[in-house]
Amino acid sequence: MARNTLCPLSLTVFLISSASTQAALFTGSVVDASTSKPIPSRVYLLDAAGKNHFVESASPDGSALPYREQWVPMAQSVDQHTTLSSHPFKAELAPGTYTLRVFRGKEYIPHNAQLQITDKAQHHKIDLHRWINMAERGWYSGETHVHRRHLELPNVMLAEDLNIAFPVTFWTTAAFEAPHLRPSTLRHPPSPFGNREDRGTETITVDNTHLIVPRNTEYEIFSINDTPHTLGAVFVIDHITRFSGGMPPVKQIADQAHAEGALLDLDKHSWPWAFMLAPIAKVDLFELSNNSVWQTKFGFSRSGQVPEYMNIPTKDGHLSERGWLDYGFKSYYALLNCGLRMKPTAGTASGVHPVPLGFSRVYVKPDGPFTKENWMAGLRDGRSFVTTGPMLFVQINGKDPNTAQPIHSPGPTTLQIRGEIQSAHPVSSIEIIVNGDIFKTLNPDPSQKEDQSYESRFTLDRTIDRSVWVAARCFTKLPNGRERFAHTAPFYLEIPGKPIRPKSVELEFLTKRMQQEIQRNRYLLPAPALQEFHDALRFYQNLSPR
Repeated sequence: MARNTLCPLSLTVFLISSASTQAALFTGSVVDASTSKPIPSRVYLLDAAGKNHFVESASPDGSALPYREQWVPMAQSVDQHTTLSSHPFKAELAPGTYTLRVFRGKEYIPHNAQLQITDKAQHHKIDLHRWINMAERGWYSGETHVHRRHLELPNVMLAEDLNIAFPVTFWTTAAFEAPHLRPSTLRHPPSPFGNREDRGTETITVDNTHLIVPRNTEYEIFSINDTPHTLGAVFVIDHITRFSGGMPPVKQIADQAHAEGALLDLDKHSWPWAFMLAPIAKVDLFELSNNSVWQTKFGFSRSGQVPEYMNIPTKDGHLSERGWLDYGFKSYYALLNCGLRMKPTAGTASGVHPVPLGFSRVYVKPDGPFTKENWMAGLRDGRSFVTTGPMLFVQINGKDPNTAQPIHSPGPTTLQIRGEIQSAHPVSSIEIIVNGDIFKTLNPDPSQKEDQSYESRFTLDRTIDRSVWVAARCFTKLPNGRERFAHTAPFYLEIPGKPIRPKSVELEFLTKRMQQEIQRNRYLLPAPALQEFHDALRFYQNLSPR
């Protein structure tokens, strides 16, 4: 039998190798540059091979939550990071070159540094510079598609400075099945925080500017009677009672949700049932930035059923990241033109997608102090804008966006559009959208401020002689060529006798989509569920085009 021994030469080599790779202690602290106070943050610590090293809290009072989510091999998209409380952090690192990236939500300029780690302990103080304070301006951020557990949210929300979150409590992926707390049947691994839990309806206070709304439900239908068959997803946020029924049909659940003051949120425009849900369930919210918009490599490139009229380029049947956004924008515009006054929102599905919580978020301007009730009222009324980076402030005739309070006029009216963009990166384009068309492209002319952020302002006066909805959107360009955007909720001008009407190509697309879904579902759905597609078809057929 062979003996497990080391010769003297082997032992010498082993000892030299061990000494040269001996790990050293790296510690860090993250502070607000203007106040020098410690702040929570999200940290990436990458070695030369691109592997992330998860840091730990250096304080017994601190918390550090590793996040590991990747979509491989489909997209080669990976997001691995640690969210930290405001306490110092630490990591044992072998000598070498590392990249340290530190974030805190959208309102701080990210910190990027190259580190040379030796066999000696090192400490780095990271000063994060705030380039805007949205709360001081009366705006508070949230997202409505969250798959993080209640137990982890206090750490993560503070690290991302996300003011309000709506974690999915009940979830089902099967038709006709009541949503439940059990693990999903999807491919996602179990959460280290266990199953979802029902925490009731009382708002959970993290602190006075960070709130958790605990009871929310996702219907995400991927099978019918054990047969794989995708319909799609819709969220019910901030409901009171637990739903005992499944979908489809959708109307009964939607009516119950609305009776309780809850909001329905359309997850993605690309789902097969999306354009049925909008008129039949009277969906309140449309995710202008959804769970396929990531900080890491864009991964949702399948073009699917993108209608030709949208004129969105594809390459080998795949969409670019901007193409995916345009597909969502133009779908939203078509629904608005059909009279469905859905308000914009954002959701990441952080917890099951490779994306940080709040990477996409909706900023809402409450009427009064920041409370759950006031924020929800602002979201419901469309006093809001969606962003993945820049901050977009627009007023028309001195008013913020507010779908619930349109501008009424007996005849032609001059709209005075005033806008301000604040951004961590230069603004590359500004567009005014009227009834789904680019009405005006404005010159960004960004100026750089002392804190290295950018500012653009614009004005536009136009006399309008028909009913319209108006929105603004802008894009910024990152050094790596990726884009970030912001998009306001729509403003409405109502002139009697001249209503907003959909384009003929929009109606052709929507009616054709419903006809296709009726055929696709006719042998699988029971009559009441199939009837909802017929009702949606009739809704679109009864509209008059421009």
